[in-house]
Formats: sequence, C-alpha cells, structure tokens
Amino acid sequence: IQISDNWPGYSLDLFTYPQHYYGDLEYVLIPHGIIVDRTERLAKDIMQDIGDNDIVVLCVLKGGYKFCADLVEHIKNLSRNSERFISMKVDFVRLKSYHNDQSMQDMQIMGGDDLSKLTGKVSLLCFLLILFFMFCKDIVGTGRTMKVLLNNIEKYKPKMIKVASLLVKRTSRPDGYRPDYYGFEIPDLFVVGYALDYNEHFRDLNHICVINDHGKAKYRV
Repeated sequence: IQISDNWPGYSLDLFTYPQHYYGDLEYVLIPHGIIVDRTERLAKDIMQDIGDNDIVVLCVLKGGYKFCADLVEHIKNLSRNSERFISMKVDFVRLKSYHNDQSMQDMQIMGGDDLSKLTGKVSLLCFLLILFFMFCKDIVGTGRTMKVLLNNIEKYKPKMIKVASLLVKRTSRPDGYRPDYYGFEIPDLFVVGYALDYNEHFRDLNHICVINDHGKAKYRV
C-alpha cells in the first residue's frame, strides 16, 4: 500500500489516543485497525512462501516488537487453522542509530547472542520501519542498517533469510533496498506510534502518527 506525498492523513479528532500526547501530533497517518488488517495479510503471504520450513523470527527492538508480536500471532493462527504446522522461535536484537530525530553515523547491534539457532533454518527479520537517513547531504538507507545486520546473520548460514517491515519510507534518493514483505510505503516523514518512539515516548500510541515540532521540542534530550 503506497501512501502518497500529498496524503493529508486523518484528523486526530476522529480517534482516541493518550491524553498526554495532546498537542504533540500533526495527524494520524495510519490508523491501528488498518495496521492490524495489513499485518494479517503479510502473515498470509509469508505462510504461502516459506512452505514447511521452521522459522526463527529475529525481532529488531525496540520499535519492531509490536509489529513482530502481531505478525507472529497471525502466523500462529493461520498455522493452527491449516494442515501445515509451522514451528517458530523468536530471538531479539536491538539497533541504535538515533539521537532525537537525527541519525548517528555509527550503529550499534545489541543482543541476539545465540544466533547459532539460525543455521539451516528460515530466518525472518521483523522491522517496524525501513528508514532512510540524511548524512552530510547524502541519503543513506537502512539498506545500510540492513546490510550491517544481514552480514552478521549470514555468517550463521541460515537456509533462507526473509525481511518483513511494516513500513518503508520513500525518499528522493533511495538506495534500492526493499524488504521481502512490507505493509506500507510512506512519505519522508518522522512518524511515531505502534512502538515507534521519539526518545522513548509515543510507544504507547496505537496509531502511526506524524509528530509535530512542539512534540519534538517537548521530548528532546
């Protein structure tokens, strides 16, 4: 699903959201209900593609935990109601590359200590957002982020690696990388909610929203 650059979004007045964020948001970009339905469809597509292989789900924290949990639950439900049973194990890594709303040059990978379980298995990486960052007037995609992570995973020789992301951010100079499964292509906006944060705030917001300047200033560190 592609959300155009001129999409005005939904008025905040149409939805309920935490009162402590009143005045901090521009509009709702993607309502929670649409996120849930789209994630269910992604789960169906993944089920069709992986065959009878067992899956090791590698969730990229912190922003990916809610999408990962919902996606895994949908896959489990589909598995329960079909003739194919798919075994899934979940592990977690954390990537840190943000300070306020600016990307840092160096990215840290934390966690995922026992990745040997990926050997010979289907690895499904769950991101919430494929971001494209601005560095020194050059746009660097999490094609960059993804390459660092994939290089670490590939040395364990998994049978197959698939990447799922709820969002892909569109820029004027993308690096060409696209995950195997993604829910929405969005404009180049700083979004929060559905576990996406701004300095650890807004994770409790169910909808994906665009933060305003007041919100950035309020929660800046």
